[in-house]
Amino acid sequence: MCVKIEATEEVRVSLQTALDGKKTQAERNRLGQFATPTVLAQDILQYAASLLDPNAKVHFLDPAIGTGAFYSAFLSVFPKGRIAEAVGFELDPHYGEPASKLWAAHGLTLKLADFTRAEPSSRFDIVICNPPYVRHHHLQEAEKRELRFRTRQASGMKIGGLAGLYCHFLGLSHAWMAADAIAGWLIPSEFMDVNYGEAVKRYLLNRVTLLRIHRFDPNDVQFKDALVSSTIVWFRNSIPSGDHEVVFTFGGTLSNPRISRAVSANSLEREAKWTRFPMSDTRSNSNSPTISNFFSIKRGIATGDNKYFVLPEDEIRARGLPIEMFTPILPSPRYLQIDEVRSRKDGSPDIARRLWLLDTRIPEEEIRRRFPKLFDYLQEGRSRGLPQRYLCRHRSPWYRQEKRPPAPIVCTYLGRGDTKTGRPFRFILNRSRATIANVYLAMYPTPALQKALDADSTLIRQIWEGLNRITSNDLLGEGRVYGGGLHKLEPRELGNVDAKFLTDLMPTLPTRLKEDQLVLFKAR
Repeated sequence: MCVKIEATEEVRVSLQTALDGKKTQAERNRLGQFATPTVLAQDILQYAASLLDPNAKVHFLDPAIGTGAFYSAFLSVFPKGRIAEAVGFELDPHYGEPASKLWAAHGLTLKLADFTRAEPSSRFDIVICNPPYVRHHHLQEAEKRELRFRTRQASGMKIGGLAGLYCHFLGLSHAWMAADAIAGWLIPSEFMDVNYGEAVKRYLLNRVTLLRIHRFDPNDVQFKDALVSSTIVWFRNSIPSGDHEVVFTFGGTLSNPRISRAVSANSLEREAKWTRFPMSDTRSNSNSPTISNFFSIKRGIATGDNKYFVLPEDEIRARGLPIEMFTPILPSPRYLQIDEVRSRKDGSPDIARRLWLLDTRIPEEEIRRRFPKLFDYLQEGRSRGLPQRYLCRHRSPWYRQEKRPPAPIVCTYLGRGDTKTGRPFRFILNRSRATIANVYLAMYPTPALQKALDADSTLIRQIWEGLNRITSNDLLGEGRVYGGGLHKLEPRELGNVDAKFLTDLMPTLPTRLKEDQLVLFKAR
């Protein structure tokens, strides 16, 4: 029989709440301390049991046990006669000491120690962990170097300097696993999309047999005080076969997911973005064009202080500032409700919220002679310490902006998958000479496409309409997602989006330009 643990679990949950209350959220964020909910812990341990021999005794390890949510679930799922050993590590005595007293009579060996420095012993059949989500900038450089060395020794993973502590926990645990052991890791889903996650993905594909990745719906944040999108990664400590498949599930619960798809490990080797699954199919190896074949994509301007550098038109007039020292700039997407920005005669956008960006390279002394009111405004900026801020102090003069000419099409940088329109990102046709801030991506035509645009004035609208027909899954599959359902597209990620729809426009292009585009496709 399994241990009757309900009463102890109630005590543990109350203890967790009390201990969390004695720390600020900022402290727990810095240390990556986010407790696993009871229902989720039980779901995870029940699934773990389904992967193991039902008759074999098990050695259990939790490298970051906290108050013991997983151990409590372990006792409720596994019969007492099957439990050979249970070990947990906890670095923080604030949680570890009360937990040690709580579980003293329940067979747990709780070590108040740093798992990343412990001497490994490869005897554990089941490793379950919600590791500390400590971002890389909270780790000292010397600590990073030692972690990277230890992780590589334990698992072969060459972890980059931007990786969070959770990646090291996963890699270091390899040396603690027995042959054919099962591991379940509750970690942020970002490793599937970002560059530093490549080492983790190579490990999962080559050193162990990756069984399943379940990604929770980002609108359903598992940890209320941690704005991350959560994933459970399951693997077996065995060399993978050449043709094995990985099950990707999404939404719902681990035991009852909303969507499921099997993806071959060979396909995953070619995929840069694993969060495409299970919603999207694997890509073919064709030379199908992507948006980057047609556009050079750049983030908008990071001013250093939008409240200072971006002014409404009426304030510029009220202050008597010279409008020629400003350039028009589009407002943020929430204030721009239209998807086509028309131009006034002077080239400025014909919209309700008209904003202007201070952008000049004229030296300050010349401004004092020619534009005394603008000089006074610059002194206001000095009094606020703007020239000493990071972005401003790397510019000369400090009030000069990045070069970002108006782009004919811009795309929103952040979006949500659950909008009323069903469009997480918007493509905006910009017919004005307005530039953009870094809440947008600027899309500049490649030389070959620009030739086509010059030859056919209607083509830009056709392209814009085609961009807005790209499916949500295709866009979301290239970007990255955060807890709460917030999605982000970096320039390279937008550039990777399939642009097959543009081949439908090819017959409208002159023959020479059509050949130019095909050369681009083949060069990809």
